[in-house]
Amino acid sequence: MAEQYKIFGINGPVVTIAGQTALRMMEMVFVGEGRLIGEVIGLDTSGTTIQVYEETTGLSAGQPVFATGELMSVELGPGLLANIFDGIERPLEALEKATGSFIGRGCNLPALDARRLWEVTLCVKPGDELSAGAVIATCPETGAIIHKALLPPTLCGKITEVKPDGKYTVNDVLAVLEDKKGKRHELKLSQRWPIRTPRPVEGRLAPTRPLITGQRVIDTLLPIAKGGAAAIPGGFGTGKTMTQHQLAKWCDADIIVYIGCGERGNEMTQVLTEFGELIDPKSGKPLTDRTILIANTSNMPVAAREASIYTGITLAEYYRDMGYHIAIMADSTSRWAEALREISGRLEEMPADEGFPAYLPSRLAEFYERAGYTRNINGSEGSITIIGAVSPQGSDFSEPVTQNTKRFTRCFWALDKALAYARHYPAINWTESYSEYTVPLTDWFNENAGADFLGMREQLFKILLEENHLLEIVKLIGADVLPDDQKLTLETARVIRVGFLQQNAFHADDTFVPLSKQKEMMRLILQLHEKARQIVMRQVPMAEITKTGLFEKLVKMKYDIPNDKPEMFAQYSAEIDSKLAPLMKKGSAI
Repeated sequence: MAEQYKIFGINGPVVTIAGQTALRMMEMVFVGEGRLIGEVIGLDTSGTTIQVYEETTGLSAGQPVFATGELMSVELGPGLLANIFDGIERPLEALEKATGSFIGRGCNLPALDARRLWEVTLCVKPGDELSAGAVIATCPETGAIIHKALLPPTLCGKITEVKPDGKYTVNDVLAVLEDKKGKRHELKLSQRWPIRTPRPVEGRLAPTRPLITGQRVIDTLLPIAKGGAAAIPGGFGTGKTMTQHQLAKWCDADIIVYIGCGERGNEMTQVLTEFGELIDPKSGKPLTDRTILIANTSNMPVAAREASIYTGITLAEYYRDMGYHIAIMADSTSRWAEALREISGRLEEMPADEGFPAYLPSRLAEFYERAGYTRNINGSEGSITIIGAVSPQGSDFSEPVTQNTKRFTRCFWALDKALAYARHYPAINWTESYSEYTVPLTDWFNENAGADFLGMREQLFKILLEENHLLEIVKLIGADVLPDDQKLTLETARVIRVGFLQQNAFHADDTFVPLSKQKEMMRLILQLHEKARQIVMRQVPMAEITKTGLFEKLVKMKYDIPNDKPEMFAQYSAEIDSKLAPLMKKGSAI
């Protein structure tokens, strides 16, 4: 029988037990007669502090607290994909059937369906010596992903018994392993793992492969590597959630883990509805077949919001150990930090900047450092890429969450309120944003996109920076007094901004753009710019160049050139040469 204690005090989601206990830090407990899920977060000889992951209304002093003897853990196995969980891995669809539209307290349903049968193929035989993390069986989890049942990282030894291939549930014993001490371990499709303990890896690898997203401003100007970490800070209405939706739909990760942490309920409803309707462009099957959704809305208990981040990263590490590439969308880490601040206030801890706890930087580091491109303990390679949204109040990027997030991410996609209000999406400000992954990705781009790709990228950046400088002058004296070469810079920069960086998520060809098309679009823009520059140097007025309509044509090429017709770029290139040739001759005669 589980050891019992009694509640001494209650302060929101924080419950205390008086006197010394045998509980351990981070141990999971059941609180009250309703057996609410909680976790030990403080211990001393005078008492124990517990944070409760469910609504504590109705709890009273003297009610029991039950010890479990295990750390706060999640259940891992087939059935996670195409499912929706709350912050502590309770399946929301099953909860709705059990308790209705609102989650009932103390309703601790298993994360995995114990009755569902899986078509299992065993990968081991009696006498096999297995090391930690070895694949013991496989089964088709969805139409897009093969699930690999792994030996837990803490086990190794010899297989003594194996069941035949067939249909099994997650709780059926598939094989028996005997460790070096002679102890028998029953191996199943499922296992448990503590959410705050990173799963072990053999080593980290350099981030030398990009995460292709199909979004031009990211892939070309501000790339992120597989296994990297990026922050998307932006104020209300700047498109953080929309940008993450686009990345989740189109990035070339094998599996998506979307964590809705403290966001509005209607936004999460939209996410769940959209994901259910989307077709995966890679497999032709529903996108949910390779997606795990964790929904923890702003009206759910605040402590569960704090746990949802760790739940999501643990699920991602499990699939990474199978050799898959995972992309995590955390929306938003600011709401998670606010949960830390609220619980810290309940604990009467000394506040730091803007009331956040002093350990905010270390908690952010714990989360983002679990990203990486790794060699797993079973010899496979996998990666976890974390893309975390940050919601600074008043779009103030100097606030603590944004500043501390910048310390632990190498990619910073700053969303601009002015761009968003001008309907320029993704509203990533190219002058305030940066990516430190360009250098480690250089060899990949040279090999797969051509040696001139990064050179053209630098030219685009140069033009945009020159435009930024010229716009300050234009504000003072107007554009008419500028020399023609500077007018050309402004016109080319407009083509880059509107025709290249701005992207329409609702257009069939523009919502996702392959890297090859991005390169050809850059080439045409720079071809026009260079030809026009030569003409301007021959004293031909800029107005005559704009009359050709070439600049407007390149602005619309993202719509007019389908992704599957790259041969049209040659036609555009020839048109640029033919229309500018007379002006070149005219200029040479002056």
